[in-house]
Amino acid sequence: MSRRRRAALMPVALASVTLVGACSGGANAPGATGGSALATGEARAGGDLTLALAEDPDALDPTLARTLVSREVFVNMCEKLYDVDESLELVPQLAAELPEVSGDGTTVTIKIRDDVTFNDGTKMDAQAVKTSLDRHRTLEGSARKSELSAVTAVDVVDPSTVTLTLSAPFAPLTAQLADRAGMIMSPVQLEKLGDQFATDPVCAGPFEFVSRTPGSEIVLKKSTDYYDADKVKLDGLSFTIITDANVRQANVKSGDVQVAERIAATDVAALESDPAVRLIGQDSLGYQGVTINVGNVAGVGEPAGKVDTPLGGSPDLRKAFELSLDREVINQVVFAGKNKTGCTPLPPASPYFDESITCSSRDLEEAKRLVAASGIPTPIPVRLSVSTSPDNLRLGQVIQGQAKEAGFDVKVESSEFASALDAADAGQFDTLQVGWSGRIDPDGNMYNHLHSGAPLNTSGESNPELDEALDAARLTSDEGERKTLYTQAIEIVNEDRPIIYLYHPVNYLATAPDVTGVAYYADGLPRMKTAGYAN
Repeated sequence: MSRRRRAALMPVALASVTLVGACSGGANAPGATGGSALATGEARAGGDLTLALAEDPDALDPTLARTLVSREVFVNMCEKLYDVDESLELVPQLAAELPEVSGDGTTVTIKIRDDVTFNDGTKMDAQAVKTSLDRHRTLEGSARKSELSAVTAVDVVDPSTVTLTLSAPFAPLTAQLADRAGMIMSPVQLEKLGDQFATDPVCAGPFEFVSRTPGSEIVLKKSTDYYDADKVKLDGLSFTIITDANVRQANVKSGDVQVAERIAATDVAALESDPAVRLIGQDSLGYQGVTINVGNVAGVGEPAGKVDTPLGGSPDLRKAFELSLDREVINQVVFAGKNKTGCTPLPPASPYFDESITCSSRDLEEAKRLVAASGIPTPIPVRLSVSTSPDNLRLGQVIQGQAKEAGFDVKVESSEFASALDAADAGQFDTLQVGWSGRIDPDGNMYNHLHSGAPLNTSGESNPELDEALDAARLTSDEGERKTLYTQAIEIVNEDRPIIYLYHPVNYLATAPDVTGVAYYADGLPRMKTAGYAN
């Protein structure tokens, strides 16, 4: 729990990481176990910087967005009630202090900073906080509803205080308010644009929105209304969409972009000694795997139904599919051994990670036996949707080759990332290679993806015992009790296999040699507030 004032709803933080950036002079290898300091000194004022993203973000609306790349944009333009620091401790951001929680855990009081102005020049106050939180809770299509499902009312006490009434104690609340559920939007702009807020979003943050060219570029500029503007060095920050990791790193080397996220693991060795590039390696909080449609017949959030695909209809075939895969080989062949194999939604750094849960090794004979016992003529067809990035295509091909030996005929279907997500949300998929960037509280890696009817439950998983464990883990702040409940939940998931977890990524960020002041934590979000160019 935080070293600062402790709140009953605060989760235990993960292993520490450090503030990192880049500096000129000398090659730097990435620290793949929490990051390493690559810069000292302060950036000079002025200049524009371009950051290359691996995908085009979805809607730039904190209520509706669901992609990692949207969070990478938001972290630089839409601040939250709380944030994490370099040690992943929860700290106030737009809130003035950590929340006060009543003895029964059902009333949460949040003090609001009184010096915050939105990027349209209007003042942020408790009423603005209520407006955004209520929108997150109630707007049709909101991806935040489940994250704030325990909140039954938000009330303004005075201009700098709100109270949240909960239906029951809710352990992940502060962590949720340190992400998109805690982002506060300008009520004036919400009133003006309504559900079109994403076309011209206005929040409170170091940079403000200027323009967006879908599929190409998002342009921000330094906010003149930001309460901490003296720390912001850049005049402008742009995001360019480059889906090919090889092209992203080549653009950093050429100087066409100054920062690039998600450098391919296969490029790391070559870049470590390249003086034209600085690398930051950071263990992530997330996972990557294969999501299987086991019940999504009418779209995410709708009641689960019977899926008529071989994998979707048979837990034994899903087990056979998993047993046909070799996680270690996948890591070596696709990612040059740079990621960390795993079979749960929680990374090893989490205090809730249970070391007693062991991953299955490849067992081709057992996989073949299960395939034969199914009675379905071989090869059994499987459609695997992947994004168009080279890494994902290569991963799809390795899965295809390994599963073939067990009797599966995997057809790899590539499409643009957002399109694949839209199709999966609608239930129009068999299997989908996708992952999650991770959250500091285990609820953020599990509940929305695995609980019946949850907004990110693409697989359509619906298991009352799993729901019970996930619900119970939200009610207690006792770490031991929560760990037991999450272990129970993971054991159920590993039997049902709506998601076959493959690995926990190590994120690599590349910068130009003269870029400094970038803060890059295990949440995978490049914070550019203090970024700039070395003197």
